[in-house]
Amino acid sequence: MPAKGKHRRPKSQRITRTFAVAGTGGAALALPLLGATGANAAPSTAPGTVPAQSPQSAPAQAKQSAPAAAPATSSGSYDVKSGDCLSAIADRQGVEGGWERLYENNRSVVGDNPNRIVPGMQLKLDGKAKASTADRTESAPKAEAEPQSAPAQQSADSAPSAQGGKAEASAGGFTAPVDASISTNYRTPGGMWSSGYHTGTDFVVSSGTPIKAIGQGTVVSAGWSGSYGNEVVIQHEDGHYSQYAHMTSLGVSTGQTVSGGQQIGLSGSTGNSTGPHLHFEVRTGPGYGSDVDPLAYLRSHGVSV
Repeated sequence: MPAKGKHRRPKSQRITRTFAVAGTGGAALALPLLGATGANAAPSTAPGTVPAQSPQSAPAQAKQSAPAAAPATSSGSYDVKSGDCLSAIADRQGVEGGWERLYENNRSVVGDNPNRIVPGMQLKLDGKAKASTADRTESAPKAEAEPQSAPAQQSADSAPSAQGGKAEASAGGFTAPVDASISTNYRTPGGMWSSGYHTGTDFVVSSGTPIKAIGQGTVVSAGWSGSYGNEVVIQHEDGHYSQYAHMTSLGVSTGQTVSGGQQIGLSGSTGNSTGPHLHFEVRTGPGYGSDVDPLAYLRSHGVSV
């Protein structure tokens, strides 16, 4: 029986600004960043969640399209909204120096853990503004290459055992991501998540278990994603996105086309997770907050789960 893990985010106290993500316990949990985000390791993390993560090990969260920026209360400040995280705020507001600079400017309010921001905090947006989010949409995927600086991440080249291999898909071309029991269901309520509920489904698997793409599609993100750890996000032909988080190694790369049942990596416990498990989400968009019931989606495509 594989070790069960939980990915949850401790409820942060409201001070003046904040950032969060979490996990703990015997049943696997995955959550996105508190106040944060797919597949996407919830989360950001996805894809709330959060055992504290040090600034050095929290690279900019990967994302394909930045959510609409919330208006700043003044030219030099920003009110934290539900679903926000420092990396996303820095990117949308064009903070020079990224989330690290934003955190340094607001350390007295955020505290020692840069992941612990909560709605209502007001952050100073010091530093020269960079290009707007709209202007940088095409370059946003570059954030996915930066995860190479994260020690926990392994590139596809350094993890050959995670590549190749296909599992037999259903008649409709869809399959379950793993053959395992469920530890935490979709929309399980809890204050540990910034959304107030679990945004995905957690499967209990041991570290190194092959993870499969649920259906044909294109990889839009493959790399480190904050509280989600190593994750893969796939856009499917019907416009939905599937996210696979907390992986120990990846077997695909951004832009690659995959088929249903194809192995895309190995399970693990990276990011904000206290035990090996797969956090699986299905979304109507690439970012956190557009989640739908993962099991209902699979069943609608003929998969028995």
